[in-house]
Amino acid sequence: MGLSHVDEKGNARMVDVSQKQHTERTAIATGRIRMKESTIKMILEGSMPKGDVIATARIAGIMGAKHTDKLIPMCHNLPLDGIKVSLDVNEQINGIDIKAVAKCVWKTGVEMEALTAVSIAALTLYDMCKAVDKEMVIEDIMIVKKTGGKSGDYNRV
Repeated sequence: MGLSHVDEKGNARMVDVSQKQHTERTAIATGRIRMKESTIKMILEGSMPKGDVIATARIAGIMGAKHTDKLIPMCHNLPLDGIKVSLDVNEQINGIDIKAVAKCVWKTGVEMEALTAVSIAALTLYDMCKAVDKEMVIEDIMIVKKTGGKSGDYNRV
């Protein structure tokens, strides 16, 4: 089996999906950012100098998903039917858990859009909190579920 993103000369290329069927596709990605306990406290109190970091990160994640094809060279511009980004403070780990659910009816999957949403939300949290915490760590960004398409469903165990 040849590489799908490489032509016969070894040059990178975008995969031609023109002959593929439209199917309903969903992808769920998760990740987290860990930070100091004092940073979590400031977020919960609403006293972060740059404002509401959770709301801003949620919007940034949505915007990131919508611009995935402009950030990842071989991604197709696909019509997102829905993108939901949730951020939950997890005081047990001094962090914020991030989840993105991307949906569309199209010829190719939405995994990259879900991953981009989580990544951009995490980067936005870092940007908005770096003035008070330079030790934050973004980690565990992954696809946990995907449905639709020729390859079928996937669930991380």
